[in-house]
Amino acid sequence: MSGAQITALPGGRLHLHHGPIDMIVGVTGPGRAEGLRRAAARFDTLLTELAAELPRLRAPAGPTPNGRVARAMVKATAPFNEFITPMAAVAGAGADAVLAALVGAGGIDTAYVNNGGDGALHVGPGQSLTAAIAMQPPARARIGFDDPARGVATSGWRGRSQSLGIAESVTVLARNAAMADAAATLIANAVDLPGHPAIRRRPAREVFEDSDLGARLVTVDVGPLTPVEVAAALARGLRQAEAFRARGLICAAALSLGGETRLLDLPRLIPEPEPAQA
Repeated sequence: MSGAQITALPGGRLHLHHGPIDMIVGVTGPGRAEGLRRAAARFDTLLTELAAELPRLRAPAGPTPNGRVARAMVKATAPFNEFITPMAAVAGAGADAVLAALVGAGGIDTAYVNNGGDGALHVGPGQSLTAAIAMQPPARARIGFDDPARGVATSGWRGRSQSLGIAESVTVLARNAAMADAAATLIANAVDLPGHPAIRRRPAREVFEDSDLGARLVTVDVGPLTPVEVAAALARGLRQAEAFRARGLICAAALSLGGETRLLDLPRLIPEPEPAQA
């Protein structure tokens, strides 16, 4: 495997790539140059650290890992009362780690680390950032300094991760990216119609040999559903999201299936502009 690749992008951003990890980093403030240097240095060892502890991270329980990011993954997934392994928080925890290094020396107004769609955010006093929300129609959520959310993550059966449910997308805002990552996975699992004949599933390990889900059935295709069925599946997921919010595990969520979306505490939505017509 080749080493970490660090590439400067237009607008002062960084592209960080190493094996399966692909991040975009953006930052504003007088400490920007030093912050980006620290972010790149932290990223350089991230994959090696995680690879050393993969057996533990692919198991739902076990001894406390040695690495800081691995421990953050365990901490993020531990509060949820559903089957989950620390791998459900891997993208978010990686983003959190790079962001922490970026802002550690101070002088940062705003910053984000987008790890394949799961993002860690820093918002200084008087500042705000916008986070993309996967819903129909597409929108963004404005996050200000006083908002508790500092992480955003999206999950669904069509994404890069496997899902036990049928949500096309579930986007979650939480106090950090690792928590958002884990919660989005579980809420997407809950958007479901168990036993429905239009839903095709396969054992996870048949789709990806090294899947942490083992023989559990993951969704590989969803056929036509009626509006009533779509509503029923979304209602299951929304109940899960509401339960997580009541326990303080998430701040907000958007659940989408079949052209329908259910929102939980997303008051600062900004509609995406309509594409220009030729």
